[in-house]
Amino acid sequence: MTTDNLTTVERIYDAFARRDMDTIMAAMDHSVVIVQDAPLPWAGRYTGHAGLAEFLGRLLSHVELRLDVGELITAGDHIVQIGHTNGRVLSNGKEFHVREVHVWRFRGGLVTSYEVHLDVPRMLKALS
Repeated sequence: MTTDNLTTVERIYDAFARRDMDTIMAAMDHSVVIVQDAPLPWAGRYTGHAGLAEFLGRLLSHVELRLDVGELITAGDHIVQIGHTNGRVLSNGKEFHVREVHVWRFRGGLVTSYEVHLDVPRMLKALS
């Protein structure tokens, strides 16, 4: 299952780069929980496919971004990604490059939760 979960995460990142929301949604459990607890305009706790769509909509209404997927670590039903988010703030044109960690949890081959942790001070500086 760990190999399958790893392949799923790789497919999700590839789909995000193409903005292929159908592929992303297909990998998510219907009760998936998305958490971004930093003081950012898109922060919050989102639930289900509608919540994922809301999270991505809020995120992409503030920033144009691309993910540099770094190390992928498998740990049972968890996959942890350590990498960078790069892009531009839409409201002010500032470029950013911030370290990030994503924590993916799986059950039955589907993503049940996705947590985003990033360099908040650097991101807030770009947003200001």
